[in-house]
Amino acid sequence: MNSHLQNMIKGRLWVKILIALFLGIFVGFLLGPDAGLVDQDKANVIGNWLALPGQIFLSLIQMIVVPLVFASIITGLASSEDMEQLKKLGIRAVLFFVITTTIAIIIGLAIADLIQPGQYIDNTAIEVTMEGAVGQHVDGPIEAPSITEMPQVIANILPDNPLGAMVEKQMLQVVLFAVILGMAILAMAPQQAKILLDLLGAIQEVAMTVVKWAMVLAPFAVFGLIAQTTIRTGLDALLGMTVYMGSVILGLFILLIFYLMIVATIIRQPIGWFMKSIKDVQLLAFSTSSSAAVMPLSIKTAEDKLGVRPSTSQFIIPLGATINMNGTALYQGVATMFLAQVYQIELSMAALALVVVTTVGASIGSPATPGVGIVILAMVLSSVGIPPEGIALILGVDRILDMTRTAINVTGDLTACLVMDKWIKG
Repeated sequence: MNSHLQNMIKGRLWVKILIALFLGIFVGFLLGPDAGLVDQDKANVIGNWLALPGQIFLSLIQMIVVPLVFASIITGLASSEDMEQLKKLGIRAVLFFVITTTIAIIIGLAIADLIQPGQYIDNTAIEVTMEGAVGQHVDGPIEAPSITEMPQVIANILPDNPLGAMVEKQMLQVVLFAVILGMAILAMAPQQAKILLDLLGAIQEVAMTVVKWAMVLAPFAVFGLIAQTTIRTGLDALLGMTVYMGSVILGLFILLIFYLMIVATIIRQPIGWFMKSIKDVQLLAFSTSSSAAVMPLSIKTAEDKLGVRPSTSQFIIPLGATINMNGTALYQGVATMFLAQVYQIELSMAALALVVVTTVGASIGSPATPGVGIVILAMVLSSVGIPPEGIALILGVDRILDMTRTAINVTGDLTACLVMDKWIKG
């Protein structure tokens, strides 16, 4: 699709990103509250400037992600062999995503119930954190739709204004619109569809060219974003939430093992081969906290390194970035149990079941951008009677966990690609 992007990957992009990651932590530590070498206000200003390449990188990707997803899905669908196979692929992919997301949140709930990270937080720390959180922006709780509202919610999934959905980056609506157009093009005579497909192919190439330019900034983006995060957070805040962070990371590690078991048993490929093939994607996802930002690289990795057919990768990856947030779902489970323990709220089995259903539903169609997990968490907390204000307690370490769970999210997308492609090939 784009030879220069391939050359960048072959040029050990992951090494550059890893070096930038550690340099960012080191510089952030020197400028942060722990070292105390620079006044905090000045350090924040420096952090904002250091993060500028990262903001430009994310803006470039977010600018191009809608046309890229739109063109990729349609061309991927149009290159499929037949409509019946495409229908089965879509159904199986969605079922795979829903099942693995449910498994992920159950793992999160189980880990938090076993470790009880909320018991390690002093009540005085809660009061201090809440006072310090004044002025921070936390999206308010989002009410879950009632049974009477559900038909309208389902109807609203289809965009009545596709251009508006693209402008507002309503990714689920964009994906569904592209799927409908792709299926319609597939039903057309080849000579009639050729003009549209040529145009969409050109749009896809243009989008990948912009991605190529953005990837030049990737190491600088990683350095700046990590430095800014460390400057703002400081190591003390991280250490104070060590047990909570450890619970989330342990759960994500178990989820990673689950994916590797799928690769080893269903795909019948070596685990080392899989991890080596996707390390660039995982590192970039970890650094940017955005599944959307790494979507082009995920597609290239699936096709060039994992051997997935373009018709599968260009359908599954954009769909997965929209509805497959297993790492985020697991985080919701741990965070919900953690805050319930902090507030000494006993969650019944019915409440836990509601957490599972709400998280799975909220994860579908959420934007694949940094910080979306906090918005989903506010909705989940309000659904089971936990004060959403408790989010302020975990805001300080959320960026670190956001990076980790995003890396697992993209791992799940690539695993799904392999599973669906194997099913198609038989």
